[in-house]
Formats: sequence, C-alpha cells, structure tokens
Amino acid sequence: MTVGYAINNLNDTFQTYILEAAKDKAKENDMNIRVENAKEDLIAQQDQVNTLIQNGVDALIVVPVDTSAMDPITKAAQNADIPLIYVNRNPYAGKEDKMPKNVYYVGSEEITAGIMQMEFIGEKLGGKGNIAILMGILGNEGAMKRTEGVEQVIKEKYPEMKVLNKETAEWQRDKAIAVTENWISTYGKDINAVIANNDEMALGALQAAKKNNRSDMLIIGTDAIPDAIEAVEKGELAGTVFQDAKGQGGGAIDVLVNKDKAESVTYVPFQLITKDNVSEFK
Repeated sequence: MTVGYAINNLNDTFQTYILEAAKDKAKENDMNIRVENAKEDLIAQQDQVNTLIQNGVDALIVVPVDTSAMDPITKAAQNADIPLIYVNRNPYAGKEDKMPKNVYYVGSEEITAGIMQMEFIGEKLGGKGNIAILMGILGNEGAMKRTEGVEQVIKEKYPEMKVLNKETAEWQRDKAIAVTENWISTYGKDINAVIANNDEMALGALQAAKKNNRSDMLIIGTDAIPDAIEAVEKGELAGTVFQDAKGQGGGAIDVLVNKDKAESVTYVPFQLITKDNVSEFK
C-alpha cells in the first residue's frame, strides 16, 4: 500500500515529528509513504493531493494548510474512492457528525490545550493580570480553538484578567519574537503573560523576553518539542502542553490498518507539563 502524505509545511517542527511517527508505523505495516510539502500554500496542497491521486496512491493523510478550505480535497479523495485521514488539524471540528464516509480525523481536541494553558497561568497569577495570545495561522482550526479555550477560561473563571492583545505569528519563532517585542514596547510591565498556540512561538516570545529583561513574564506553549521541554526544565518557560506526535502519526496509520473497525474520530489526549513533572517527558 502506498500512502500519500500531504503536509502543511516541513518547516513546522511538530508536524515533522508526526510525519516521522507515521513513517515508522507505516514501515511496520509494509506501507510506503510519499510526502508532498505545501509550504503553507493552500492551492499547492490541493494540486499536490490531486497529483498523488493521479499517481495511484491507495490512501491519503493530510495536514491541512487551512481547515476551512478542505472541501476540494475531501471531494477528490471521495471521487477516487480512497480513504482520507486528516491528522492534527480537524476540518470537521464541531461538526464531526457530518464527516463523509471514508474520511477520518486523528488528533487532539484543540480547545483543551487552551483551557489547560489558561487555567495554569491564571492560577500562577492569582487570578489577576493581563495576558497576550500568540496565535497560529488565522483560519486554522488549531489556532482558533486553542485561543477560544484561553478566552473561555478567562470569561468563566478569571473575570479580573484581561487579554491585552492577540496576534498571529503564523506558528513561527522568528515572527513571534517581533510580535512579542512590539507588545513589550507597547504595554511594558502591564503584560504579565504570553500564551502561545505552539512552542515555536512560545520560544520566540522567550527570546524577546530575555532581550528586554522580562524574565518575570510567564510564557507557555503547546506541543512539548525538545527545545520547549528544556526551557521548562530551566524555568524559562512556565510550561507547555504535551501533544502526542507519536499517537497522532501512528494513529493515522492504525486507522488504515484497522479501517473496518476504525472510528471516524480518534482523539489523542493533551497533558500539561510544568517544572514539577517535566522530567517525565524527557
């Protein structure tokens, strides 16, 4: 069996971990994986999926560039009568009951990451203070839902806390440095914490904080990539949320292996990592 793997961007560190996990699991099951890199270009991703189908792949795994624009890819897979597994980013979030036949999702329930982040930061700040949110690419389900989780906790649990600003850094460390430096310049000591939709942006915020002598500013990310784990261990990041790359990448292949029994949605749980439990994740 040959599986087409359409990834959003090979420069996205966490996505490469998912891909490697899928490759390892595929090898165990005598499957071949053919990878296409969209480099965050939606049209390119649609073209790549069509090319994979034309080249005769037996199944598709897709990490969407834009979860709100996956209908053409879903239809292409259905027309070719091959299974389609969306991994990590769910185009059917909140409407899983409308997922077409032979279409699957393997990943985490994104809103939970934001809830975990904000509950931890809110507790650390004693329920008072101001935060800013570094968002992933706008329109992306992970960025929207993780941010929604943060805002939900503030509304329901921490009414004395305020979101000073939220801005996209497009999942990227370098862009997060620039955004965070601008926030520090604008808000000064009024900004008490930065909550990032992923670790790459959290690490960018950390670099900006170091450069501007803001070691007091709490920063938390999501994914638990090695650089973030190290920063949590050093006490530089307040925390991160573990997202199980192996569970997601391997889980996507498991769906293909057990397709007759597979559920349309497989949720892989998140776990909060702080200095207290970071040693368990090294």
